[in-house]
Amino acid sequence: MKFLPLLFVLFLPQSSTVDTSNAVVSFSVKGPLGGTVHGTLGGLKADIKFDEHNLSASSMHATVDVKTIKTGNDKRDRDLCNESTWFDVAKNPTIAFTSRSITKAASGYAAAGDLTIKGVTKPYTIPFTFDGKVFKGTFVVKRQDFDLGKMVGDEVTVNLTVPVKR
Repeated sequence: MKFLPLLFVLFLPQSSTVDTSNAVVSFSVKGPLGGTVHGTLGGLKADIKFDEHNLSASSMHATVDVKTIKTGNDKRDRDLCNESTWFDVAKNPTIAFTSRSITKAASGYAAAGDLTIKGVTKPYTIPFTFDGKVFKGTFVVKRQDFDLGKMVGDEVTVNLTVPVKR
């Protein structure tokens, strides 16, 4: 019986420390003149508990700081941050995702949860892989779901590369 508590601890989901200095949150969207706008968001903060053998006990919560948006055009970045038709960072400083469940998927895993952008929360699923050191995922956000601006494509492709230390 002395070993029962030790066994229980061994099977708890492992909490991971995100290597924020090497994490990358990038995005791309069709621009107003037909080209593609690429950008990044920084300030990632995440609480990840992941155990591939016990997915029901796994969870993820992450935020990014909207004012860190970088698209290679300072004026566009200021407009994206400050205009009410875009992110309006004074009222909406972060983008957040909180998982409700994590399941096995065809090629990796899927985190189903709530994505909050500009004060609007919608259910989203983020497919991802994990190699023991890095979480990687790609998903598409519908810009109109979150009442974000105009004059660009509705589909914003988001790429995540999140290294962790266990």
